[in-house]
Amino acid sequence: MARFNPFHGLVRTTRRLSRRLWPVGARIVFSDRYALGHSAVPHDPLRAEHILTFLVAEGLIDGDAVLRPRMASVRRLRQVHTDAYLDSLRDPDALTRVAGIRFTEAELDRFLEVQRRMVGGTDLAVREALLHQQTLLHLGGGLHHAHADRGQGFCILNDVAVAIVGRRREGFRGNVLVVDLDLHHGDGTEAIFAADPTVHTFSIHNRAWQDIEAVASTNVALGSGVDDDTYLRALRHHLPRLLESHRPQLVIYLAGVDPAADDRIGDWRITPQGMLARDLFVQRQVARARGRPPLVVCLAGGYGTRAWQYSARFFSTVLNHGVALEPPSTDAITLERYRQLSKVLDPDELTGIPSSTDWQLTAEDIYGALGGGQPRTRFLDFYSKHGLELVLERSGLLDRLRARGFHDLVLDVDLEDESGETVRLFSEQHGRELLAELRANRDRRLIPGMELLQVEWLLLQNPRAHFAPGEAPLPGQEYPGLGMLRDVVALLVVVCERLHLDGISFVPSHYHLASTSHKVLRFLDPHHEVTYDALQEALAGLSVAEASHAVEAGRIRDTRTGEIFHWTPMAMVLPVSPALQERLYGEEAEKELERARAEAPVFELVGGASPTAPR
Repeated sequence: MARFNPFHGLVRTTRRLSRRLWPVGARIVFSDRYALGHSAVPHDPLRAEHILTFLVAEGLIDGDAVLRPRMASVRRLRQVHTDAYLDSLRDPDALTRVAGIRFTEAELDRFLEVQRRMVGGTDLAVREALLHQQTLLHLGGGLHHAHADRGQGFCILNDVAVAIVGRRREGFRGNVLVVDLDLHHGDGTEAIFAADPTVHTFSIHNRAWQDIEAVASTNVALGSGVDDDTYLRALRHHLPRLLESHRPQLVIYLAGVDPAADDRIGDWRITPQGMLARDLFVQRQVARARGRPPLVVCLAGGYGTRAWQYSARFFSTVLNHGVALEPPSTDAITLERYRQLSKVLDPDELTGIPSSTDWQLTAEDIYGALGGGQPRTRFLDFYSKHGLELVLERSGLLDRLRARGFHDLVLDVDLEDESGETVRLFSEQHGRELLAELRANRDRRLIPGMELLQVEWLLLQNPRAHFAPGEAPLPGQEYPGLGMLRDVVALLVVVCERLHLDGISFVPSHYHLASTSHKVLRFLDPHHEVTYDALQEALAGLSVAEASHAVEAGRIRDTRTGEIFHWTPMAMVLPVSPALQERLYGEEAEKELERARAEAPVFELVGGASPTAPR
């Protein structure tokens, strides 16, 4: 967990003042309706929101700089796409073929809505860029594989083409340069403008998707395994010449980040430094070009939970007068997102108790006056059921579940369970499907003098999903997860901050739960921490499932004693308050950890070949 920086607020305030005195002339186009996730696609549904959260947190933009798009009208779409193709989108099978994966009917509707809204976003960005002659950063778009009569590569509608043709219909006659630096060939855009000499499509990619005879296009296929030098050399060779020869009055830049070395599906080796150098070269060349054409940037491709960081780094440079800011981890930006959300939620709405009516009798008052026990009506003595529903709704978590086909969502709150207050989320669309379950308490016993949010049990599951071939369930796991653990942990941290709790405690019942949690939690006892480190060394090279099954099967032996290691409950803590952060990560804590390392066990994996988790 990132350490608190007492000067960060001052830095952000200074940036806000600088932005007012020396505006950079760039605005953002964004919609919170862009979020769309699917278990079969390694795409971060909150990629755009992470970028926006980072820019707001750093004081680089405010609400006035963010434009909210509408969905593109069918009339706009018909200016580019054929009627027959648009009519075919009513068929779920047609959309499934475009995406390459099978969706439920609800997911397909949401998929089409997201892309129509992204088309509206690029259309809005281009219109504003031309109107004000400035840079627009669109946190979406770049659907470059969509042709006039078909979609492919997860692209249904071609947002760039709709925006350009729309401006033509409104009288714009200037030349347009489309700079497409997504890893994949921008074949759809090239095909749509193949006969138009005023729109030059420039694409650097790994390989061509098809051969297209276009009157104004430049295609550079570099193959696989491309590094920074090869990539930047090709860009520096072609782009300045194209800007000079084509003399565009508008540049649309598809700043795909799938060339990055850590991209989940890419096959290039571009470093973060190389990606930023690429983006800044495009931006600065356009700014220096004859006539200083306005620039519109679209996100385009990028896969994995860290894809947002490349765009955030570039956009921070554009908005911070050429100085790049380093984005935090995805865990940290997720937490910041929920912190920003928390600031706009009214505590009265969360508790159900109006703060302005101090003399109003509550149920607790009445029961107390009658001499009876007070019924528990609020989760963690704060959140009403309505308040919990409000948090889940405003955070977008319920919308993300609806987008995956879970409707008729019902929240159940049980405050009388002796083992902990329990919140369950069901979908009642097809029976009663349990999606999430949290059992938690406020605890003062684990660490004297501190109060923690003690998580007894947390379950996140997709009861309609199946494990992929070769993917094994973890011990105790019945269904695949929902992919929302990071969000839930961030929400719990915000709960601690709101209720002035010192941190979160958790006692993992299995090794894999500790392995998943250790990214943000530390074992409270230093001896437990070094024991876990020793386990990690012995299990190196195994998947989490294989490692957990090895521990469960008694295949870890202490080389010093010869005894088999058995997993036992060991408390883990995520510190939130400065006092608990100091206790776990301060100078004295590090000394205790060093002393524990001197007594650390040495484990070895026994029992033959690497274990295969049973199905």
